[in-house]
Amino acid sequence: MKTHAFTAVLYKDDDLFVAECPEVGTVSQGTTIEEAVHNLKEATELYLEEFPMKEIARPWVTTFEAIYA
Repeated sequence: MKTHAFTAVLYKDDDLFVAECPEVGTVSQGTTIEEAVHNLKEATELYLEEFPMKEIARPWVTTFEAIYA
């Protein structure tokens, strides 16, 4: 059994928090941040049981500004 730290990207969508794992592509949601991350962890573990990854690349995370009307 392997252990690896993954990234969780979260955003609010109406009354739910959506959590995405960019390394794997899994997505989940919850009514709290904690619940969304817990559900994402569970979804990611289930996904990796079916589709194990040989190498997991860490994403580069940054922010940028955009001008819009």
